[in-house]
Amino acid sequence: MDKPDTKGPAQPSRRRAIARGTALGAAVVGAPWIARFAHAQDLGPYQQGKVNWRQAEGAEITIAVIPASYFDNLIALAPQFEALTGVRTRFEKVPPGQIRQKALLDLSSKTATYATHAADPMYYPLYVSNKWVDPLDRYLGDAALTDRAWYAYDDIIKAWRDADSVDGKPYGIPYDGEVTVQVYRKDLYDAKGLKAADTFDQLVSNAQALNDPANRVYGLALRGFAGAGQNMYIYPSILRAFGGNWGSGGKVVVNSPEAVRALQWYVDVLSKYAPPAVRNWNWPDIADAFSQGTVATYIDAHSSAAVINNPEKSKVVGKIAYARWPKGPSGKRVTSIWNWGFPINAALNDRAKRATWLFILWATSAETQARTSWKFAGPAKRSGVNRVSLWRSQEFASAMKGAGDNFIPAALESLEQDTDVDWRPRVPQWPAIGETMATAIQAALVGQKPPKEALDEAQARIQQALKG
Repeated sequence: MDKPDTKGPAQPSRRRAIARGTALGAAVVGAPWIARFAHAQDLGPYQQGKVNWRQAEGAEITIAVIPASYFDNLIALAPQFEALTGVRTRFEKVPPGQIRQKALLDLSSKTATYATHAADPMYYPLYVSNKWVDPLDRYLGDAALTDRAWYAYDDIIKAWRDADSVDGKPYGIPYDGEVTVQVYRKDLYDAKGLKAADTFDQLVSNAQALNDPANRVYGLALRGFAGAGQNMYIYPSILRAFGGNWGSGGKVVVNSPEAVRALQWYVDVLSKYAPPAVRNWNWPDIADAFSQGTVATYIDAHSSAAVINNPEKSKVVGKIAYARWPKGPSGKRVTSIWNWGFPINAALNDRAKRATWLFILWATSAETQARTSWKFAGPAKRSGVNRVSLWRSQEFASAMKGAGDNFIPAALESLEQDTDVDWRPRVPQWPAIGETMATAIQAALVGQKPPKEALDEAQARIQQALKG
């Protein structure tokens, strides 16, 4: 799930970090239950692909990921990859707010510490402009490296493929992703005779009908916490739904009339129908509030279903339903294009690049996606699988059946119909733009500045950043 691009505490040295990653890799391979599970799985489905899986045998690669169950599942299966390829893998877990900075340092210094990493899709324009990562069309098109029929690249969700591409070329392969959906309390809606909103006007009307602060029930919540991956995760969908865009021809415009109206709407709905603290809430805070019965509706990543359906903490299990983002004034619904993908570090030697591609091919293949989801022996069944065929499978439907009404249709229809690769400004200066916009949005949400003034100031700062 998209996270804030904030700088964390002082980092340990690279040597200590690599040592930790090595230790993690050794621990994964050495854990008896993981080893038994990993080697109990048949490698035959991979060997059906016309790929020489042993062509980089003996290579060692280090992979940076965030601490998340969907990557833990992959790490647990790493012994299968090693048995298949003879390539040794080391994993380093880096918190979301720090992995971007560590990856940037490694790529820009060309030290090649990380063969690949869980990459933020908004960073590919920066990576590509500096030639820090390889274009992956050469790997996909090389029959010695990829069996296109077996791998079925086009089966990967198009929205996520597009997000990880620049000028039509792929630079990362999506491993896990998400889509923003409308989440609501079907019992409260039924009691009032309401239906899931199809438009912004209906969303506001529903929020007004359900808002009851005296009884600690609020009509609507959207994350408001300041961050490029927080309020700037929600606001872009609102902007695009109002018919706004981020400019053209390399010029970024954030203070258009549509942008001002979009931010004003964001301010108004949170002021009138959301819990007072929502302006400083991240997605887990909203999911927790919803699970405790104090929020009737929210819009956020489909993966938050795991939180609101936790029987040990949630009071609303069995009362949850999902729908797509409502249509904005422009008639558009716009969901996020967020995913964690794997690029290839351009500073690697040829053997390490081949080893890294084999890892990416394995990790993002339909078989591994299934093995880290409904086939996984542990409790966490991934909901962010990367392939349309898997989303449509009966096995995935069975694994997700406890999420709530209309979970898969709402998410899949959004992924197929409501995505917009220009959801956020795809330019190399994204890190500075994202933080500048997050600050402006926060200033408007807390009432420090009117939306137009906040966006005008953001425009001036962004113009300076683009000049630099």
